[in-house]
Amino acid sequence: MSISDLYSSGQHRSNLGHFANIVRIAKSDNVITEGEQKLLDKMAKILHITKVEYKTLLKSPEKYPLNPPVSYDQRIERLYYLTKMIFADGIVTKNEVSLMQKIAVGLSFSIDNTQKVCDEAIHLVMNDNDLEDFTKAIKRVNRI
Repeated sequence: MSISDLYSSGQHRSNLGHFANIVRIAKSDNVITEGEQKLLDKMAKILHITKVEYKTLLKSPEKYPLNPPVSYDQRIERLYYLTKMIFADGIVTKNEVSLMQKIAVGLSFSIDNTQKVCDEAIHLVMNDNDLEDFTKAIKRVNRI
């Protein structure tokens, strides 16, 4: 096995964990809406999730560990897509926000600063900021 194979399999495990968290948010109200389904399909393509993995993840997303990326920018990107899922059905619930905050801690955002970071993430996505602007703003809020 080459070093690139090791990296790609580790990257794929990380992608599976990220996709599982997106699914958990989509399923938090026990219904996957059309908007959520569209975002799930888009994210599955971006993250190279196979059809078999997709079906398995939809059934049991809690079986997949978080596996956060080392890169701070990649962790912010993950927060961005989690926040996009919260808005995918047009309704933001306390349960979704609470779950996002728990995942944000798992992504290594400070426990003390998680609510502030998540509130800013919600504000940014609600105002249609793109990933680049989202990243800059989160870095200002979460000075590390």
